[in-house]
Amino acid sequence: MTHRLAPLFEGYTDIQADIDGRPADTADHTAQTSRTVASYHPRRLALTVSGIITETVSSATFRLRRPDGADLPPFLAGQYVGVFADGTNRPYALSSGPASLDHWDLTVRRVPGGRISNHLIDTLAVGGTLTTTGPMGTFHHNPLFHGDDLVFLAGGSGVVPAMSMIRDILDNGLDRRFHLIYGSRTPDDVIFHEELDAIAADHPNIRVDHVMTEPGNGWAGPTGLLSSTLIKTLAGPLDRRMVYVCGPQALYPYALRQLEELGHPRRRIRFEANGAPADPTRQAHWPADADPGAEVTVTAGGTSFRTPRGRPLLDALEDQGIRPEAACRSGECGLCRVRVLKGTVHNAEEARLRLSDERFGYTHSCVAYPVTDLDLDL
Repeated sequence: MTHRLAPLFEGYTDIQADIDGRPADTADHTAQTSRTVASYHPRRLALTVSGIITETVSSATFRLRRPDGADLPPFLAGQYVGVFADGTNRPYALSSGPASLDHWDLTVRRVPGGRISNHLIDTLAVGGTLTTTGPMGTFHHNPLFHGDDLVFLAGGSGVVPAMSMIRDILDNGLDRRFHLIYGSRTPDDVIFHEELDAIAADHPNIRVDHVMTEPGNGWAGPTGLLSSTLIKTLAGPLDRRMVYVCGPQALYPYALRQLEELGHPRRRIRFEANGAPADPTRQAHWPADADPGAEVTVTAGGTSFRTPRGRPLLDALEDQGIRPEAACRSGECGLCRVRVLKGTVHNAEEARLRLSDERFGYTHSCVAYPVTDLDLDL
């Protein structure tokens, strides 16, 4: 005897018959989805330099386009792309606004001894090619949580994501107030100086205050560091405004102390990831008996080599031609994760490790330092 299941609901039989009568779906949905994802989040892009703007004696903006003229992937104002050159990569924030995707503007400031910044400024020319990742990063405005009244503390090239945010406001007519307090060494060292001043003069919702540490003769504006007193004088009560901070590493702990003195809550402060610590031994959990200059042995990918304890593990691997995927180089994105099979590393405070990373021995190699001999699984 054959038993038939009763219909699950009224009309079930008709619906099932319609489904059974349809042609089989043979489309490769996985491939279609992969192509769509890759168009928004490409791993690599080969872009052409269509123009170069000299911003200051130590900084330049490179305008990048697709060789075929097609639009570039969208991004959020404040995000960065990874730039590949000279056997390594570095993250650089986009200074253009996200409204114009026919090009990206990449603003680079020369860092004394900097491997990539000097390479780009000294060698990249119009017509040249630059390989980048797609846009990434979490340092951008979130209208649901950050509100529409913002303060941005910038130092040096930290103004680059602020410039993108300002252009986003102007290009899209956003009802958003933005106060940039921008610290520079000298007036000649200010990136986007004329453009920022012109924008502030024409748009009452955009305010720009320049602060100089070495003002020289003729400077009548604020001077010194971005202290709590100066921030209060220029910005007034911070209340519940979101405060963004971007600049050299030394600015971050200093700015945090100043904002805490003003009673500003930590949850209303956002820091851009900005590289490995300049001196990991100054972090409280660095092993007291670990000489940063002493070498240890690292074994990875069938290769063993010696490297100082004080050198980031990712840099040491790249020195040997071993190049894990990497982007932020600041411990945030996690692309450079490697597994420590044997040995001990110092995970810098900057590392945004997940609970599963710590449980299974993974580390973010860009901000990990080999304390003992290591065996790694790449």
